[in-house]
Amino acid sequence: MRYPFILLLVAIGMAKVATAQTIAAAASYNFIDYQKSSPRFSEALKHKEDTLMKQFEEKRLAWPAKYIYIRSFKYDSQIEVWVKQKKTDKFNLFKTYRVCALAGSLGPKRMAGDYQVPEGFYYINEFNPKSNYHLALGLNYPNASDRILSDSLMPGGDIYIHGSCVTTGCIPINNEQIEELYILAAHARSEGQDFIPVHIFPIRFDNPRSSEYLKKYIKDFPEYTELADELKHAYLYFEKTHKLPVIMVSKTGDYVVEGDLPKEKEAPVVVKKERRPLKTYNEADISNVVQRLPVFAGGNDKFQTFLDKLSKDMAPYLQPNQTKTFAMVEFVVDKQGKVIYANVIKGGNDEMNDHLIEAFENMPPWTPAVKNEQPVAVKLKQTVLVEKPETAEVVNLQQPTSSTGN
Repeated sequence: MRYPFILLLVAIGMAKVATAQTIAAAASYNFIDYQKSSPRFSEALKHKEDTLMKQFEEKRLAWPAKYIYIRSFKYDSQIEVWVKQKKTDKFNLFKTYRVCALAGSLGPKRMAGDYQVPEGFYYINEFNPKSNYHLALGLNYPNASDRILSDSLMPGGDIYIHGSCVTTGCIPINNEQIEELYILAAHARSEGQDFIPVHIFPIRFDNPRSSEYLKKYIKDFPEYTELADELKHAYLYFEKTHKLPVIMVSKTGDYVVEGDLPKEKEAPVVVKKERRPLKTYNEADISNVVQRLPVFAGGNDKFQTFLDKLSKDMAPYLQPNQTKTFAMVEFVVDKQGKVIYANVIKGGNDEMNDHLIEAFENMPPWTPAVKNEQPVAVKLKQTVLVEKPETAEVVNLQQPTSSTGN
């Protein structure tokens, strides 16, 4: 463990004991009823609750959400709302709202009047339906970390997610959006979620443009690196698991995010099979005109038998979606009657072609071609039909085609 810890943040949404859950369930709508005493909330509920229910239905989410989780991204000017029904469930994204005004820059809030939006791990500790900014959800700034690292006398406070689209260090969204978010939070509170976590990040860490901006900021303020790293750890953990990480605060006030990041599934190692090296030959040694073509050992019948067997031997190398293929093999029979070169110039596939080349180059000696009563080397071409046994047809394969004249 890296630090002696003094506090486990409740912003992770700790489970309450069964008794507390039972009491909360028994009085499930008391908090909603209490909030209805405010005409502003009551009016918002009247106009927005049906719309929210329909949106949940469209996304196949159960209404109302018993647990919600809020993420805010300063540089990207966004708020996300995640929801679930059971403590053990994974969160599902319900909606993303646009933050419509921003004060300060990247980095945490450290004192009153610095106009900074905090960064870190918080929870909703106040519902204010009579706010000067329409409706407001208060955050527990300064939290345990802030009380150690921020100005000891004037750390600042009164940080809200609120409406009216103005800010001096809060997170503002428009009035329509804060009504929805406020109703969602009030329902979750009524369902027993005492601590609704709100995590405030400097950027979306998977956004290349935002990451580039953060990199430049850290270059100017290297002391921000450790906090940014822990925030990124929490972000990535949630991205991969859709569950909240355990977050602690050290005696020095630093956040420490526990929980190993799930390992990426390693891609299977593909061992690339070495291709059979292609032999070469001297074109100048090849005769373009012959009086007699080379003859396979045993004559045409034996050559046909060779091709039939080769066709069957190659069938296992057809691709899964193939029933047959025509492969054209080019090969050279030298003046001793030996096949010194073979290559598949059409059809087949890498594995099949390697086997075809090997089969041709290991053929028994031919009777060589003749020109002016002398043996000469020639280049020939031969088509080989390869097909699965159940689709095989009788095909008459002819004597190989010469690329020479007759």
